[in-house]
Amino acid sequence: QVHLVESGGALVQAGGSLRLSCAASGSVFSINVAAWHRQAPGKQREFVAHIGNSDITDYADSVKGRFTISWDNARNMVYLQMNNLKPEDTAVYYCNAGVQTTRWSGVNSYWGQGTRVTVSS
Repeated sequence: QVHLVESGGALVQAGGSLRLSCAASGSVFSINVAAWHRQAPGKQREFVAHIGNSDITDYADSVKGRFTISWDNARNMVYLQMNNLKPEDTAVYYCNAGVQTTRWSGVNSYWGQGTRVTVSS
């Protein structure tokens, strides 16, 4: 079994920065792909950022130039650096990872429980 645990969420003023972390534990052979999503109050969960092979990244238009996704496969960690935060970034942020549990296994998708980010104006 694989568990993802997010951390780093907090209350921050507009213009501030936060770094979210996602720790994968359990039967992790490799993290092949990872993403961050978020869900604001009363809204559907939405894509924020993605990282995959060769560290190729992709971002939602609303966060381009402000957020940076990265990972450290040796430590089974995924990060989201968030700069110039805006009140509309307020949401619960979820980590999603495609994980191989052995060298020969397929890739399964796992989600964390989320970490809350609140940006005050």
